[in-house]
Order: sequence, then structure tokens, then C-alpha cells
Amino acid sequence: MKRVPSLQRRLLVLVLGVVALVWLAAAAKTALDVRHELDELLDGHLAQAAALLVAQQSPELGDDHAGIDAPTLHRYAPKVTFQVFHEGRLALRSANAPLRPMLEAAARHEHDRHPQEGHGFATVTIDGVAWRVFSARGAEHDVQVLVGEQLDSRSHILHAVLRSTLAPLALALPLLALVAWWAVRQGLGPLRALSAQLSARQPQALAPLHLPGAPQELQPLVGALNGLFERIGTLVEGERRFTADAAHELRTPIAAIRAQAQVALAETEDTARRHALGATLAGCDRAARLVEQLLTLSRVEGGQSPAFAPVLLDGLVRREVAAVAGRAIAKNQGLAVDAEPCTVMGDATLLAVLVRNLVDNAIRYAPPGARVQVDVGLHAGRARLRVQDGGAGLPEAERRRLGERFFRALGSGEDGSGLGWSIVRRIAAVHGFTVTVDASAEFGGLDVTVEGRSA
Repeated sequence: MKRVPSLQRRLLVLVLGVVALVWLAAAAKTALDVRHELDELLDGHLAQAAALLVAQQSPELGDDHAGIDAPTLHRYAPKVTFQVFHEGRLALRSANAPLRPMLEAAARHEHDRHPQEGHGFATVTIDGVAWRVFSARGAEHDVQVLVGEQLDSRSHILHAVLRSTLAPLALALPLLALVAWWAVRQGLGPLRALSAQLSARQPQALAPLHLPGAPQELQPLVGALNGLFERIGTLVEGERRFTADAAHELRTPIAAIRAQAQVALAETEDTARRHALGATLAGCDRAARLVEQLLTLSRVEGGQSPAFAPVLLDGLVRREVAAVAGRAIAKNQGLAVDAEPCTVMGDATLLAVLVRNLVDNAIRYAPPGARVQVDVGLHAGRARLRVQDGGAGLPEAERRRLGERFFRALGSGEDGSGLGWSIVRRIAAVHGFTVTVDASAEFGGLDVTVEGRSA
């Protein structure tokens, strides 16, 4: 099983890796700077020592001064030596100075300046020992002073300086790692709290997350999760409501279909049996229409965003009116359509359902012989669909309730589920249309107006 990467471990490795690299770079730069300054300082001391020897040289140098046993005044004193040459002969030297002239060794190496001319610095190796040598001329040109220092003394001084400087920092690295681990762990505390809260939630729990003191970077994540829970809750509630609505509304037509089927089985006369079977078919039609209405309402309320495209509203209205014209003819109703060219942005399927529901309601609740008028076109630059009927109409209080789920006006004498108006209002809301219901001054029934922006 593949190991799950740890964000805390990753942050800790990154932080400590960057700190270690920066520390190593700073240590290397410090060592180089200290080495350079140390060389400058000690070279200055060599030049100063040579100047003192030049100033203090005896007017007459003889063989008796060829060696001087200088006292050891410092732990690095044995690593410093000098030679004084007079007329090419070694006239004076320290006890640890070699007998060979260091100048001759210097002449065989690359010099910092010009030791061959009698002054300057040079790095030489004598008997396997590296020396830093400074040469200078005396007051008389035939006197030459050489002051040398073993290079390993400089390395010892450099190491001592670096130990005192970098050793405390090296000891601080483990403490820094511990502090970084603690800081990263504290910083990721809200994330662990969020993970624990999510892990402890029940599958059906859709309440918003509460994470007091959440940092600014975590708040968008908490907000997104709460938004997701809210959307899931809406979908679950919609599914639950759809199931309850279907169970509630299908119970009656199914019971009626069963009753008519039982009557048909019990009847022996063909006329009564045919009547019962006809009622059974009508009940099946009502159940199918109810299922279609429920599915349409569930689709709209499910939060699905339909793909909008230009729709010729006038042609769509003509098609839908023609589809239900047979019902108006059967009731001897006058069904008229006045359609002007009009285009809107929307979903053609949903708009067809909206038009079909409005016209179907007008035909259904208008009495035989009444008139139903459907108008579509542009009004003040906006698309408008208007459906009027010659029915009995509704009081204002009941007109305001149109659109409530399963609300039906009493005394209409027509069967229905009360879902048609809910579907109309929801489809209009999805398209950004407005729905107005008034009393028709011309026909006496309802005057329904749907308006929206034209394409």
C-alpha cells in the first residue's frame, strides 16, 4: 500500500532544508571572509616586524649575531622566524630560522609582489614546511631582512575563530529543528481539527462546519465545504420531497385505476366493462401526466443549469397550442393565437413545458364555449407571453397562492395535481422571467403574463 504523504513532514523538510542551506552558505562566506581578513592582519604583522628589524639593525653586523635564541612570549612565537643578510651573508637569524636564505626559495615561487627586487610577500616551502615570507631592504642597500611565518599557524587561528563563531550555530541547529517542528505542527493545527471534524461526521450530517479561529488561508476551504454541504442538502431535500410528493399524489390515481380494473373484472355486460376500462385508461393518463409533471419539477428544482440558446418563442407557442387544440375543440372553446416574431435566450424544452402548462390550465378551467386567447410578441422591448381565458377566475388571495406545491382552487370541478403552477414559476425563475396573474378585464377569467428579456 502506497504511503500517504504528510504535509507536516513536507513543510518541515522544506523549512529545515532551506535553513541548512542558508546556514552552510553563510558559514562558507564567513570562513572566506575570516581567512581573508586574517591573512591581511598577519601579513601586516610580518611587514611591521620587518620594519622593526630594519629600524633596529646594528650599524655593524658580524658573525657573532648569526643566531638569536629569542624567548617564547606567545604560543605562536615558534612559528615565526626572521633572517637578516648583510652583503649576501646571513648576519642575524632567529633560532628556528633555516640556514638557507628564504629569499632563494621565494624566488622559485610565484610572488605577491616583487621579492626578487628586495621587498614584498611570497609563499614558499622549505623542508616540507609552508612559509609566508616578507622581505625588505635595510637602511643600507646591502642589508636585507626576511620575516617568515608558518602557514599552519594561520590555519590554526582560522579554525579557532571558526570554532568560536560557528560551533554555537551548529549546536543551535537541533534546537532550530525542534522549534521548526513545533511551529509547523502548531500552524497545521486548524487543518488537523478540520480533518478530525470531517472524520467524526455522520454520513447524513449536512450541517455547516464550525472551525473557530480558522486562519485566513483555511476559511475559503471551510466556506467551500459548507457551500457543498448546502448544495447536497438541497439536492437531498429535493429528492426526499420528490419521493414524498410522488407517493402522495400517485396514491389516488393508482387506487382509482385499481378500483376501475376490479369493476371491469366483475362486470359481465360489455357496456359496463368498456366504461370501466375507459375509466382505467383515463386514470392511467392522469397518472402519466402527474409523473411527467413531477419529473419536470424535480429537474428544475434540482439546481440543474440548462444550456441556453436562442429560441423562437412565437414558433414554439404555435406548436404547443396546436398540440392541445383538440381539447379546446372538444369543449367547443374558441382558441386563438396572435404570435409576432420574438426570440428569447432559454431552454426550448423547459419553455415548451411552461407554455403547455399555461394553455392547458386555461383550457382545463374555462367552461365549454369560453374563449382562450394566447398572445406572444415584443412589448416595450421585452418578450411577452400572455394567456387569457373566459373562466370563472380566482379571488386575489387565491391568485397569490398560485405556485404553491399542490395548491388547487376548490370548486373547479377539474382533476389535477396542483403542480402545474409550481413548474411554471420555477421555469420562469430559471430564465429570469417574471410571472404576473391578474383578472382578465376582457374575458373575465385569468390574465397571465410572462415577460423576459428578448435575444
